[in-house]
Amino acid sequence: MSKKILIVDDDALIRRSLSFNLEQAGYRPATAADAEKALTLVEQAPPDLILLDIGLPGMDGLAALQEFRRRLDRIPIIFLTARHRELDEVLGLEMGADDYITKPFDLNILLARIKVLLRRFEQKSTAPGKTLTRLTVGDLVIDPVAHIATVGGQPLELSPLEFELLYVLAAEAGRVISQDELLGRVWGAGYEGESQIVYVHIRWLREKLEEDPHHPRRLVTVRGIGYKLVPLGVDFSSIPFSTA
Repeated sequence: MSKKILIVDDDALIRRSLSFNLEQAGYRPATAADAEKALTLVEQAPPDLILLDIGLPGMDGLAALQEFRRRLDRIPIIFLTARHRELDEVLGLEMGADDYITKPFDLNILLARIKVLLRRFEQKSTAPGKTLTRLTVGDLVIDPVAHIATVGGQPLELSPLEFELLYVLAAEAGRVISQDELLGRVWGAGYEGESQIVYVHIRWLREKLEEDPHHPRRLVTVRGIGYKLVPLGVDFSSIPFSTA
């Protein structure tokens, strides 16, 4: 059966255009002009992916995203935004969107991102025989079965992408992983979005992992190479350190 995509946008022209083009691409589009209608549709029949405009009337896209995440934690969401801001300001901390695209957007790029996200989420839910193990890095513990991560026994509130990114880093604790490798392993091969999204999620993780996010001691940057997760107490004197 074709995948169902919910388009949430107050612009009728955008809804009609996206609906037509998604149908031509083999998807089943559904539309809503506001967040309240979208939430009702989600309750009736959950979609496989949501295209969500930030500038909605009434409940805006950021507030709607929180509601969607509360009800549909595992469904990919792409922000549609006309705002010219930094990515971290557009998405906002704790929001948990999977991707964003700025209006006016190239339809082919949007379709490519939809395809990659749907494939990535489908592979995760159907991967046969893949067992994720419980990881411990110092006082950081990650239980992928229960989908819980704790530091010093205190739970971390992580979005699905933050959890996955942290798990990848913890699975190879002590090894420097490049931004391109993280992009491929977490967002999927063939991802055509902004590579800056890795940096943004690293910043978000630091907000939750570090006592001082501006001077990280757990999730560090090795300048010019990538990122590395280490337990507290590691000697950083030989590491080319950066907080970028």
